[in-house]
Amino acid sequence: MRRIFTAIFFTALTLNQASAQGVYPFNDLEYSAELSATLSKGDFSPFWLSSNKYGLSSVKENSGYLRVGAFRSTESDADYLWRIGYGADIAIPVSHTSSFVVQQLYADIEYKKVRLSIGSKERGMELKNEQLSTGGQTIGINARPVPQVRLELPDYWTIPRTGGWLAVKGHLAYGLFTDNSWQKHFINSTSTQKYTANVLYHSKAGYLRIGNEELAPLSFTGGLEMATQFGGKMWNVGKRLDDISDFSGNYVKGDSGIKGFWNAFIPGGSDARDGDYKNVEGNHIGSWVFSLDYKGNGWKVRTYLDHVFDDHSQMFFQYGWKDMLLGLEAELPDNPLVSNIVVEYLNTKDQTGPLYHDHTSNIPDQISGRDDYFNHAMYTGWQHWGQSMGNPLIISPIYNSSKEIRFEHNRVKGHHIALAGSPTDELSYRLMYSHVKSWGTYLLPLIDTRQADLFYAELEYSPRRHNGWSAKVAFGANRGSLLGKSTGATITIAKRGIFFKKKETENCNCNM
Repeated sequence: MRRIFTAIFFTALTLNQASAQGVYPFNDLEYSAELSATLSKGDFSPFWLSSNKYGLSSVKENSGYLRVGAFRSTESDADYLWRIGYGADIAIPVSHTSSFVVQQLYADIEYKKVRLSIGSKERGMELKNEQLSTGGQTIGINARPVPQVRLELPDYWTIPRTGGWLAVKGHLAYGLFTDNSWQKHFINSTSTQKYTANVLYHSKAGYLRIGNEELAPLSFTGGLEMATQFGGKMWNVGKRLDDISDFSGNYVKGDSGIKGFWNAFIPGGSDARDGDYKNVEGNHIGSWVFSLDYKGNGWKVRTYLDHVFDDHSQMFFQYGWKDMLLGLEAELPDNPLVSNIVVEYLNTKDQTGPLYHDHTSNIPDQISGRDDYFNHAMYTGWQHWGQSMGNPLIISPIYNSSKEIRFEHNRVKGHHIALAGSPTDELSYRLMYSHVKSWGTYLLPLIDTRQADLFYAELEYSPRRHNGWSAKVAFGANRGSLLGKSTGATITIAKRGIFFKKKETENCNCNM
């Protein structure tokens, strides 16, 4: 609580300083209110009705929520060197993982191109269409936001003296996972299955864009995204079969000190469960991301690749890159039928092969296979509140009938197609279809593969006569043995508007 009050105090000082410089922190304050209900029949709620919603969704057959929020974007202070943004977004859900959700609560403080963002905020993906893509491999939009302190370049910064041809953006963040109570409830408090508490979060990313749209239609972007779970407390992690020490694995406390933070930033150290075969401390995951964009007259085409890696074996080219999300997006010229099309192919089946061997005196060769994406020996994997923090087609632990918090289907192949359009100024739609096939994991392979066909159709109406109001109806269906059979629909009514209009200032010295 002391840290929270300290953060609020310094935010208040910043707001006061901003007001003194002509920035009015309550101008352009927007509000939103949303009522949503999902009704379905089957094993779970249809997949695309509950995926890529920033975790504010439920896999149960019937669910709903009432959501209200207030937001101010830093863009309201675009004329100033100092800019202030903030948001508060709460929901009262029914049949969700909790009965009260603080979905977003954050403050953004910007100076020139640099932003300090503090709190829980829905942060989007890079190089992908959030409405139509299946999602990023490492950094996606499927799970609840992690509260964090984040230093970032939110927009591309053009490198001086490059003629506008080179630009960079990126971020560095540390935070805290908040699903302690959910984990204990999900596995049952008397269970001997693994669970964690107070686990820390770290992520970093950097992107380089090569191209100048004013001079050439073609541009290339490449980047690296990395994330880590570290610190915290872990129960029932077990011990390696080759560990002859007195380590029991019943309870482990991670390093939450300065050394732990450093080993999350630059992978190093080791975990208590490693025994004689030291790895690195924490659960590290990352992606290389690339895109090639061509911008025409009123249309645009992008092809992109997202290659996930779980350790060094797939980070570079030692074993080749076979696992990736490969996508193509087309933004079409204005027409009443289709505005965007996305096609994606997902493969995570290879994982450097099924063999793993640490070098020994008898067999000195190192074989770094069997990566086991998103899972970890000590942590409950790359999930938050049961939902995958990466691509949701790597099926989330919240679906597990075993009540074990782990990814049981991380060796998958998927095909996805989606399109969107706006037949009129008041109507818009989305259509998506995904086919995914699972081989389970290398440690627990499936005897027979399982498949799923996932359908989604959405129609949104935003009447001009009632500014800010919208009504959305979405239909979804699951078929196949992977997630079972289900059919359902979601109805959402929303209202958005502005509390306070921006005040016009006279004789503004915007560079104060």
